[in-house]
Amino acid sequence: MAPRNKEQEQEVLNWIFAVIGEKVPSGQYEDILKDGIWLCKLANKLAPGSVKKIQERGTNFQLMENIQRFQAAVKKYGVPEEEIFQTADLFERRNIPQVTLSLYALGRITQKHPEFTGPSLGPKMSDKNERTFTEEQLRAHEGELNLQMGFNKGASQAGHGGFSNTRHM
Repeated sequence: MAPRNKEQEQEVLNWIFAVIGEKVPSGQYEDILKDGIWLCKLANKLAPGSVKKIQERGTNFQLMENIQRFQAAVKKYGVPEEEIFQTADLFERRNIPQVTLSLYALGRITQKHPEFTGPSLGPKMSDKNERTFTEEQLRAHEGELNLQMGFNKGASQAGHGGFSNTRHM
């Protein structure tokens, strides 16, 4: 498990609340996010209506449902499933650094949504760098490949003694 990074956690909180448009509440990072309420509000700011029901209070099970709704919303928004934290990572504090990484992944994915004009989180994603080659350039490259392959012609394992399981005494 990666160590916690308080600066990143603060950057994530600042980003979440800048997007939501509210002041960052006081308290510990994991306590602020634990019930999933703020995460659901964030998801709804990024993709309006993506979380239909937010449990404002209730049993642990009901509050964990907030986290699950958030996870489903960000997956649909485009965060790769393998980058989304597990419910227990946050709710049971099993892996808070993974929660932070997931939120950075979400911040990164907002850059792929031109309708999102809010603040960014983390590094800017690289732009597509398409290259076009002429037929001549492509053919020249094929020639290089064929030359490289030519160096192996005639190489084989024929005549290689190999290994034997029999002992010579």
